[in-house]
Amino acid sequence: MIGKIRTGLALSWMVAASLVLVPLQVISMKTGLWPETVILKIWHRAMLRALGMRVRMVGEMVETRPLMIASNHISWTDIMALGSLVDCTFIAKSELNGWPIFGFLSRLQRTVFIERERKRKSGDQASEIAQRLAAGNAMVLFAEGSTGDGNLLLPFKSTLFGAASMAIAEGAAEHVVIQPVSIAYTRIHGIPLGRQHRPIASWIGDMDLVPHVGQLLAEGGLDVEIRFGEPIDFSAKSSRKEATRLMEERVREMMLQSLAPPVLARQA
Repeated sequence: MIGKIRTGLALSWMVAASLVLVPLQVISMKTGLWPETVILKIWHRAMLRALGMRVRMVGEMVETRPLMIASNHISWTDIMALGSLVDCTFIAKSELNGWPIFGFLSRLQRTVFIERERKRKSGDQASEIAQRLAAGNAMVLFAEGSTGDGNLLLPFKSTLFGAASMAIAEGAAEHVVIQPVSIAYTRIHGIPLGRQHRPIASWIGDMDLVPHVGQLLAEGGLDVEIRFGEPIDFSAKSSRKEATRLMEERVREMMLQSLAPPVLARQA
């Protein structure tokens, strides 16, 4: 019963907030009266409040541009958690563009949709990302190419970093800064999430979205920690595979730091 009441209140809050903020975002995109990310941040924070999620940030996003963020990926809520903190644009799989509601909301964020299975389009997609980078957008790349269970990091895909190489090759930039970011779901209702229960937050593979949204709305109380790591400078002479390896290594290290069990103070 409590879960149903909470879900009803949360959905009401999400609908009310969206009815106010979505039209303002559309106006912003068409007129440029104010930065688009202003409304986006407010919307992300409103959605997190409805979900009962708390976000803790460690470190900060660098100000250098062009900037690509290389992050792990656990759930659809990752976008809200990151978007509530920093001004950024996301790179997402093309399937999201066709989803009801979520596809529309993604387009309001000027998300770049990529079709990973269609190699003939990869050049055009990388070129669009390169143009966004050159324009000063901080592009968030979920470098695993899929979602994990929140416990382990999947291998990063070097092909996804092709946009950084293209931005340089096309003369749009002399170098691209790539910054590692880790996302970890750490607690539920203040209690540390163990390995067994951490997948509560994860949305993996072919899981249906609506039941997962319902579960999070009914449960609430999740804590997520986002860590910004030390960036690297990617230039024409840089190795894409080496940059991928380094980003994966740093994200894994930060993720493990977030998931480390708290050290209990010794009693005197």
